[in-house]
Amino acid sequence: MSAMSANRREFIKKSVKASAAVYAASLGFSAKSYAGIIGANDRVRVGAIGFSDRFRQALFPSFSNHYKELNFDIVAVSDLWNKRRNEGMDFLKEKMGHDIIGCRNNEELYNLKNIDAVFVATSDFQHALHAIEAVKAGCDAYVEKPFAETMEDNRAALKTIKASDRIVQIGSQRRSGVNYQSADQFIKDGKFGPITMVELTWNVNQPGRWRRPALVAQLNEADTDWKRFLMNRPFEKWDPRKYLEYRLFWPYSSGLPGQWMSHQIDTVHWFSGLKHPRSVVANGGVYMWKDGRKSWDTMTAVFDYGPQNDPSTGFQVTFGSRMHNGDETPSEIYYSNGGELNLITNKVSPKGGLTQKMAEAMGMQANLLPEFDLAKPSGKVVASANTGGDVLTSSHVRNWMECIRSRKQPNAPVEAGYYHSIANIMTTAAAHTGSKATFDEKTQEVMVGGKVFRY
Repeated sequence: MSAMSANRREFIKKSVKASAAVYAASLGFSAKSYAGIIGANDRVRVGAIGFSDRFRQALFPSFSNHYKELNFDIVAVSDLWNKRRNEGMDFLKEKMGHDIIGCRNNEELYNLKNIDAVFVATSDFQHALHAIEAVKAGCDAYVEKPFAETMEDNRAALKTIKASDRIVQIGSQRRSGVNYQSADQFIKDGKFGPITMVELTWNVNQPGRWRRPALVAQLNEADTDWKRFLMNRPFEKWDPRKYLEYRLFWPYSSGLPGQWMSHQIDTVHWFSGLKHPRSVVANGGVYMWKDGRKSWDTMTAVFDYGPQNDPSTGFQVTFGSRMHNGDETPSEIYYSNGGELNLITNKVSPKGGLTQKMAEAMGMQANLLPEFDLAKPSGKVVASANTGGDVLTSSHVRNWMECIRSRKQPNAPVEAGYYHSIANIMTTAAAHTGSKATFDEKTQEVMVGGKVFRY
């Protein structure tokens, strides 16, 4: 190539980039975010943080639905336990058709210098901390819920992610469901009327849920890194149950609130525009599964929602969950004086609403809701442990992948995780103390009895 043609080619390349940057700016992209846009022909290289059941059974099948079309690849897996690390390498090699790099920890993975994005599917208390690591390493991240189990971790992760230009999707997959999006729009358009109450339930009958006795018997301390697992939790002696059955033990998981309530309470924040409850009370216990667990197998939490500066308006939310009798059909029903919005049936109806006859007797005007379908469901909510590549999760993973290329904010940005974590931590505080939990807006701390809640 002659010097003249080489200069001409470089001039054209720079001109195209400049024009594209101007176009991107017209769409609201900053120069910094535009610089992070990955070209359509550039393969996005993904790492798996934790070869967990959730990654293998739900996130990877969802990723598989889209990675060829969107030109993504998985190139590495990080897991502290050599058994799962080796299983992850073998599993992903078979599925992706090439060798996978196995890393003993996340530091090794990020030192590869060729990772663009990661799935974070580790233990509940690690999610926010692993999100911080990912962003500091310059990676986009899909971060499973619950986002954080303490306000210290919650605040630190929010601050780090907001200061970056990384695309972080919280694993609240309802936000990518067309039926949930339709419900959100219907309420925000004012057609539903003021929300007066929300009933959330999540009941299952799964004796082995969150138990891993066969795996616990195979796990030796020498085969993993217990200190790295604990991260910022207080040191305690090696316990394979807390490593593998962490959902049953605080402070590694809040159990029912973090695992299940976090999904449902997120819709309350999304639909209402409120960031967190004004107060929470909770009660429950281990009534059925006497297996040494500390997390309750049955609980009810009651929330007061509304503007902080106007206690005269608002609504109540209840969350009830039991692990010993249930049909595995999570329920979310929103009520107004005109009827209900039911996310089991995906219908809006005048059921229970104030009838014209009742209103006339009180000299009022009734405002009954019409009956109609919200939208064709984007997939039934799956309550089993193995969800597979269900439609909600698949849509949510795809949204994240598309946003990695466009640099637009995903359906469930970090704020969604921050706010559901406030509700979760308030519930944990109420459950552990037996007192009403509130939230201090100024300090961003969960309060009980005038004191900051600590684990």
